[in-house]
Amino acid sequence: MTVRLYDTQARALRDFAPVDPARVTMYVCGPTVQSGPHIGHVRAALSFDLLRRWLEYRFGAVTFVRNVTDIDDKVLANATEREPWWALAYRMEQEFSRAYAAVGIRPPTYEPRATGSIPQMIELIERLIEAGHAYAAGETAPGDVYFDVRSWPAYGELTRQSIDAMESATDADPRGKRDPRDFALWKGVKDGEPGDAAWSSPWGRGRPGWHIECSAMSRRYLGAEFDIHGGGLDLRFPHHENELAQSRAAGDGFARYWVHNGLVTVGDQKMSKSLGNFLLADDVLRVHDPLVVRYALAAAHYRSSLDITASSFEDAAAAVDRIRSFQQRVARVRGADAKLVAADLPEAFAAALDDDLGVPQALAVVHETVRAGNSALDAGDDTAAAVAAVQVGRMTGLLGVNPEDPQWQAAEGGATQALDALVQTMVTQRARAREEKDWATADRIRDAIAAAGIALEDGPEGTHWSLNDG
Repeated sequence: MTVRLYDTQARALRDFAPVDPARVTMYVCGPTVQSGPHIGHVRAALSFDLLRRWLEYRFGAVTFVRNVTDIDDKVLANATEREPWWALAYRMEQEFSRAYAAVGIRPPTYEPRATGSIPQMIELIERLIEAGHAYAAGETAPGDVYFDVRSWPAYGELTRQSIDAMESATDADPRGKRDPRDFALWKGVKDGEPGDAAWSSPWGRGRPGWHIECSAMSRRYLGAEFDIHGGGLDLRFPHHENELAQSRAAGDGFARYWVHNGLVTVGDQKMSKSLGNFLLADDVLRVHDPLVVRYALAAAHYRSSLDITASSFEDAAAAVDRIRSFQQRVARVRGADAKLVAADLPEAFAAALDDDLGVPQALAVVHETVRAGNSALDAGDDTAAAVAAVQVGRMTGLLGVNPEDPQWQAAEGGATQALDALVQTMVTQRARAREEKDWATADRIRDAIAAAGIALEDGPEGTHWSLNDG
């Protein structure tokens, strides 16, 4: 067994070997909570939920840290007199948590807020100043502290850029910088900012820059060196480049593998709040089954762009229903003992996920197994069908898309129960018409059910229905 991951810094697939073979350590950049989540945020979190699940299967345990940026220029800008910045940040954090939970993204081992690690950030900045890699701006920009990019020859190693080719950093007042590319580690309090959005420091009251928080919090929760640093492709520069530079300059080994997920697009354009072309997670989840949303967002490879269209959810719904219908068929034929059959995880499924988390290829194995199981049922080979059902359950369970999982059954709620009651009433009426040899009425009921996209299956144990995937 060898797990391979694409390392953004190496620009190549690398065999994954954690520092501790029995426990993987992973840090992922979480949301800046200035407003609610769009579907791109959910896809990013889902990518690392899938990776975490597979690494747990392969290595036994994963310590997973995902931060919350709850103090930031954007958070302060969106605050109002009626809702201060900290209240806004907390409300938006809850919205992210609800969206993640709705699609089965498991909570991280630790989910620290930036405001909870201010002392660790100050300590890291002090180490950088002592090592000659950071400086206080002084009177030109009171309270500001910057990282000196020219002092670190390896700066640009993550994205393979030379300093002179980089754009200026726009995160703080440039008047206090030795080089326009130097970035803020600490930002002195400015006129008009709320007093409770600043903390005491050796350089005066202020708040942390964006990049320093992840270096400080990953070190606090995972140590000076850890296995995987994850985040969206758009975070490579400047955020991750700056994290890498300041942590290495402070003497920490930092991340051994860099893993980035692709972006969600709309009409081939990056989904972004600044562009106004985003789909809010709440709106999507209000219209679509959460299991279908999870499947749709997981179906593309995590490193590829995912263009969201109406067919994205239609295709996912059809795929989920094929899995669910097969499981229901086996349950009707074999009953509870169907799940007692011994069955190994298909080698092709494991090989796909070992190869840079190949979820699309793994899902192809799921559906091949579903087809084989249905063929076995058609041939009367109930044992082979039960083996396939157990394999399908194990595979979809690892991916978090098993329709038999109680979470998804609960999510279907009363609507499914109401539909079942309605269809069963029509099935009963059709059966009565057939008994009375009223073929016209029986055919009329059958056609009405079919027109609603519902397939009927007549068998020795009665008639069963499922949503037609055609």
